Amino acid sequence: MTRLRRWWTRRSLRFRITLVVGVVAVVALVLLSRLGAGLVASTLTGAADAELRAQATAVAASLRTDGAAAGGPAVRVVDTAGTPVDGRGPLPLRDDEIRRLASGTAITTFADGEFRRWLAVAAVVPDGSTRLVVASGTLVGGATLLARAAVGFLLAALAVAAVIALAAWAATRAALRPVDRMRASAAALPPGQRLPVPEARDELRALAEEINGLLARRDDAVARLERFTGDAAHELRSPVASIRAQAEVAVAHPDPALSDDTLRAIAGEAERLTTMLSDLLALARADAGRRADPEPVDLVAAVRAALARLPVDGPVTEFVAPAPATVAAGPGEVALVLDNLLGNATRYARTVVRVAVLPAGRTVRLLVDDDGPGIPVADRARIFDRFTRLAPEHTTDGGGAGLGLALVDGLVRGRGGTVAAGAAPDGGARLEVRWPAAG
Repeated sequence: MTRLRRWWTRRSLRFRITLVVGVVAVVALVLLSRLGAGLVASTLTGAADAELRAQATAVAASLRTDGAAAGGPAVRVVDTAGTPVDGRGPLPLRDDEIRRLASGTAITTFADGEFRRWLAVAAVVPDGSTRLVVASGTLVGGATLLARAAVGFLLAALAVAAVIALAAWAATRAALRPVDRMRASAAALPPGQRLPVPEARDELRALAEEINGLLARRDDAVARLERFTGDAAHELRSPVASIRAQAEVAVAHPDPALSDDTLRAIAGEAERLTTMLSDLLALARADAGRRADPEPVDLVAAVRAALARLPVDGPVTEFVAPAPATVAAGPGEVALVLDNLLGNATRYARTVVRVAVLPAGRTVRLLVDDDGPGIPVADRARIFDRFTRLAPEHTTDGGGAGLGLALVDGLVRGRGGTVAAGAAPDGGARLEVRWPAAG
C-alpha cells in the first residue's frame, strides 16, 4: 500500500485526474451496459411470456369446460405435484422448478445449447381437482442476441470511457496551462515585481493574489534581513575596532602605567560586544519562532527579582503591585524583557523609575515609567526597530546598541502580547507591556 501511494503521489496532477475520470467512466458505463443487456433480456422474455400465456390460457379454458384439452406439443397438463395427466412423459424440470411454476413464476432453462422459457396457468377441472397447463417455447436466437448485446454494450462502454478520458486529459491540460504560465512567470520575476492579476474572479485570480502576497512577504523578509545584516555589521564594527586599536597601541607602546586602563577599556568593549551578540541571538530565536510552551510565571516575583539585579548606584525605584499577577510565558523570556525595560529606564531616568503590575482581565499590564526626557511622539513606534537609539546625550553610558526594545517587542508579541510607548505622568517615558494572563 505504501509503494502504491508513493507511485500515485509521484504522478502528475493531469495524469491522476485523467486516470480517476477514466476509471469512474469505465465503471459507470459497464454498469450501464449491464443494465442495457438486462433490458434486452427482459424484453425478449416478456414477448415470449405473452405468447406462452396465450397458449396456456386457451388450453386452461378447455379444461374448465369439459375436463379435456387439446394442446400442441409445447403445452403439457400436469397436476400440482408435476405428474403428467396428459398421457405423455414427465417434464424435464426439477421439483423446485415445478413449484416455482405452480406459484405463477415463469422460468428459463438451458439445455442442448438453447434457452427454453416455461410458464404455467392453473385450471380447475369439473371434478374439482386443480391442473397446471404448462406452456414452453424456445427463445430462438436468445443466447446469440444476449451475447451480442453484452459484447456490444461493453465495447461501446469502453469506447465512450476512452473518449471521456481523452476529454479529461485535454480539459485538464487546458485548465492547468494558465497555472504553468503563472508558475514560469513567478520563477522569472525579479525582486519587487508582481504577477499580473487576472480580471476574472476565479481560482486563478485567488492564486495570483496569494503568490503576490507571498512575494511581498519574501521581499520584505529579504529587505529586513539585508537591513539587519548591515546594521549588525555596522554596530559590531565599532567595539571590534576599538578593541583592536587599543590592543595594537598597547602592543606597539608598552607602558605599565597605562596597561590597567587599556585592559579595562578592552574588557568594557568586550562586554558590550558580548551583550550585543546575546541580543542578536535572542532576536534570531524570536524571529524563528523557536520558543518553549508557555507556563504560568509570577510577574510580581519576577519584577522584584529584576529590580534586585539593578545597580545600587542607579536611580530610585518604586514598585506597585496591588494584586498577584501570573502571565503565560517563559521564565527566561520574562526575565529578559524586564532586564531590558528596567535597564532602558535607568539609563534615561534622572532620579526615579516607577514599575507597576496591574491585572486587567485576560491580560496583565506592566508599566515602566521614568522621569527622563521622554520619547517624542514621532519616535514612539520606531523605537522598537532594531539598532534604533534616541538622544544618547541624555544617558550616562552613551546608550546601548538599540536592540533591547526590539527584543522586548519580539518576545512579548511572540506570546500574543503587545508593547507600546507613551508618556509617563511626570513627563518622562512610559513603556507598557500587556501579557496574556495565565489560565
